[in-house]
Amino acid sequence: MKNKRVRVMVARFWHESNGFNPKSTSAGDFQICAGNSLVEIATASGSTLGGMITEFQRYDVDIIPSISVTAPPSGLVDHEFFEWVKSRLISDALENKPDAIALELHGAMGTTRLADAEGDLLKGLREAVGEVVPIGIGLDLHAHLTDAMIAPVDICIACKENPHSDVVECGEKVARCLLAVLGGELRPVNTLAKLPMILPGAAETANGPLLEIHEHARNAARADNSIWDISVFNVFRYVDDFDIGQAVIVLTNGDQESGLVAETIVKDFWLKRARFQDELVEIDEALALMAARQSRRPYVLADMGDRVLAGAPGDSTAILAAVLKRRDGLRGALPVTDPAGVKKAYECGRNSEITLAIGGSITPGFTPLSVTGRVVHLSDGQFVLDGPFQGGEPCSMGPTAVIEVDGRLSVILTTGSAFSHDPAVFTSQGIDIASLDFLVVKSGYHFKLNFAEQATPLLVRSPGIGYYTKRTLRYEKARFWPEHDIGEPSVKVTTYRDRHTLSPRADASGAVVTLDLRVPS
Repeated sequence: MKNKRVRVMVARFWHESNGFNPKSTSAGDFQICAGNSLVEIATASGSTLGGMITEFQRYDVDIIPSISVTAPPSGLVDHEFFEWVKSRLISDALENKPDAIALELHGAMGTTRLADAEGDLLKGLREAVGEVVPIGIGLDLHAHLTDAMIAPVDICIACKENPHSDVVECGEKVARCLLAVLGGELRPVNTLAKLPMILPGAAETANGPLLEIHEHARNAARADNSIWDISVFNVFRYVDDFDIGQAVIVLTNGDQESGLVAETIVKDFWLKRARFQDELVEIDEALALMAARQSRRPYVLADMGDRVLAGAPGDSTAILAAVLKRRDGLRGALPVTDPAGVKKAYECGRNSEITLAIGGSITPGFTPLSVTGRVVHLSDGQFVLDGPFQGGEPCSMGPTAVIEVDGRLSVILTTGSAFSHDPAVFTSQGIDIASLDFLVVKSGYHFKLNFAEQATPLLVRSPGIGYYTKRTLRYEKARFWPEHDIGEPSVKVTTYRDRHTLSPRADASGAVVTLDLRVPS
């Protein structure tokens, strides 16, 4: 019998796909890295993948880096590109023959041909590596869970907070659970409970009904030693699939029944459904409030309808148009996705006076806004997120131009959708945040974490496909409350039992191999 160190393949394929965004997401929209650079970038970032790698390093695990593929939430992923990434992951697994596989996924990725991309990916990976190799996934709590996603994996854990301040801890827990499976300490049984409803609002976990539901889950886990994790998934609202709904997964050790626990927690959503409402302010109301309470500036306004962090294109000019109508001289900065405008700014050059119609070219129902201004900054749009959410992650807006309009408004025209929940979107373009009255971000919740103590947050009711309002989006497959009259819903509970007792491993010579798990002192 031989001893060998544990070998774990790590990878990331992260995308949240808004099925109502008419613009697909292609290979050029993704940040891609592999090999040693994957490990270096991930461990320096506030990510689930970084948490996985750091925890494996603590246990002296041999880490096999595959590939990291990430992009801001946007339209459906080009299917051919998805197939390329899927093939790469499977090929790396077959070539390296790891003892386990750890993946950071979002859980709400769709392609131009598939509603459930992660389910297809995980099914293919499981078929390739067989039953013996444990697979663990760390997900965003806004994942759209399906049977196809859960059936192939051993460990499925979500972050627990929104804004997502605990993504690193999520990755660490996935890693520990996988090592416990390899060490024989954990025989994973996953129980999934689903309820056909979404959250029409109140999605933050630090207050309101979600705080109560997560506390319910924490108490249930503390009361039962067989429970290793309870993850609550607030389904992504912008996917049109048959089995959409709130979900709870309970991970237990051995053949423990946890269906009642999962069902009871998920039923909390239905009992508290009337309380899932956001307190939004109208655009004009927000601008008037800023003008009246200047001592609290700068403000950071969440353009809720055009949230890139919900997969909207980011091409709305609704707030900009309202600011230009006012005569109180508010100073601010606003990102707008407009590749044609960027191209024209580059052609004219820095310090040029320019008139152009910006935005409104992607989102259905939007129209461009004509503005005149001066080109004050041109860049490649590359920057690194400040965090804490995703801090250290490299990002790209593509070629970017800043137009100064009316001598007081910095309009950031981007080729790609801006990941604007982070101050670096603005500071990377030479904008001094402290000198402004307001900023506009295309984010609903995460910006509060990254702009903490820098700006006063306001959630603004605005048009677009990034905020759910009943009867404004067309669902052809999905049936859920409050979009549809579903009556008193039933909870679907499925238990995925321990798929295997890990069989003895053998090296190329046929000798039995035991895994050497080095526990940190």
